[in-house]
Amino acid sequence: MNYSLNHIKELESESIFILREVAAQFENPVLMFSGGKDSILMVYLAYKAFYPAKIPFPLLHIDTGHNFPETIEYRDQLVEKFNAKLIVGSVQDAIDKKLVSEEKGFNASRNALQTVVLLDELEKGKYDAALGGARRDEEKARAKERFFSHRDEFGQWDPKNQRPELWNLFNGNHQLGEHFRIFPISNWTELDVWQYLASENVPLPSLYFSHQRDVLERDGTLLADCDYIEKRPNEKVYKETVRCRTIGDMTCTGVWKSDAKTIEDIIAEVSTTRLTERGGRTDDKRSETSMEDRKKQGYF
Repeated sequence: MNYSLNHIKELESESIFILREVAAQFENPVLMFSGGKDSILMVYLAYKAFYPAKIPFPLLHIDTGHNFPETIEYRDQLVEKFNAKLIVGSVQDAIDKKLVSEEKGFNASRNALQTVVLLDELEKGKYDAALGGARRDEEKARAKERFFSHRDEFGQWDPKNQRPELWNLFNGNHQLGEHFRIFPISNWTELDVWQYLASENVPLPSLYFSHQRDVLERDGTLLADCDYIEKRPNEKVYKETVRCRTIGDMTCTGVWKSDAKTIEDIIAEVSTTRLTERGGRTDDKRSETSMEDRKKQGYF
């Protein structure tokens, strides 16, 4: 085993320890699942942590209704493979019930609307912990998170009121109505994730690999063409060889020009790029503090 794989095994052990701490400290945890590589990694780590028992957490997917079709197909296959319980919170249902309002215009997205639906699902399920696949290297607001991140009775996050986590001691005590967001892979990097998935031969959505797709360019970002995007008069759709580095709502998830057809190609690409994986997310570009503002309101 080389040095990099020793490092990956240490990260795996840390994450499994945290997953088991969640099972020990909380009565009703749930695992948030988006269909992206980080949430896929979380499912496989949970499987390892509790094998030969079933994964003890249901999977919660907040469905914008504007997902890549490949994401939903992969999600359903994964749920069947692990015989997991899947809970789907629908943004479209929330719009129909007038709980949230659909954005209008060329930059309209349902991404921010997920917060209301997520908080509603957590309240309905009485979940006291929600496990997520966020990593500190992704974005500056996520770098502020602890492994156990406290949320108040309104589901809101105060980055200045975080509990210390000295010597890997995690304090999950909370009042009625409060909950925790748990981030077991906080210390992983994008490269770590890919190296682990490669070493474990984890099947992945086809979106992560190079393929031809109709795209349009908007403000320096390539977006996959779809019926959910209102195009400006000067925007032209053309074919490009691309792949996804992150997977989310089609209206705000940028795709990247890439010839990486295998996971080894992806590892080589990630090892040399200077662009962050969220550099193509248009929702992160709405303001300097867009992610932190959303997280304070209850976002992932």
